[in-house]
Amino acid sequence: MKQKEIFSWIKSIIIACILAFVVREYIFTPIVVDGESMMPTLKDSEHIILNEVGKNNPDNIKRFDIIVFHATKEKDYIKRVIGLPGDHIEYRNDTLYINGKKYEEPYLDQYKKEIVTGPLTEDFTGSKTVPEGQLFVMGDNRRYSLDSRSPKVGTISVDKIVGKAKLAYWPLKEFQWMK
Repeated sequence: MKQKEIFSWIKSIIIACILAFVVREYIFTPIVVDGESMMPTLKDSEHIILNEVGKNNPDNIKRFDIIVFHATKEKDYIKRVIGLPGDHIEYRNDTLYINGKKYEEPYLDQYKKEIVTGPLTEDFTGSKTVPEGQLFVMGDNRRYSLDSRSPKVGTISVDKIVGKAKLAYWPLKEFQWMK
């Protein structure tokens, strides 16, 4: 009887470990925000959960999603999706225009109120439309974000996406579901 009970416990532990591994590797991944490029939405050292399901399917990525992607072999970036394949991105007078249509960005309101001089986002016009299979991404802390505006980053390939931010859970006072 004891051997049967021990075997049952071992089997349960092995199954639990396998399930935890599968969930951790292929469905939800915890990460820690590194840097201030997504402030005020996400702060440095904040802990978030990424959803990896359908991460490389362009149909699963929506405008204004917050994503993590491989920027280099050593470094992942977290940014907000602004432009989808085929979009023409432009900023005029601190206002986002996509394909000529004005878009509101309520997640930037706090920073815009705090600015003493100049715009939060400098004027720019994309030199071309966002290529197929690519995304145009920007950090919410526009003055201090290395993102698609920089030739160093440029548009990012959908296949470099690690996952979409779904939940900020630590510190507890910053708990929030990502929209």
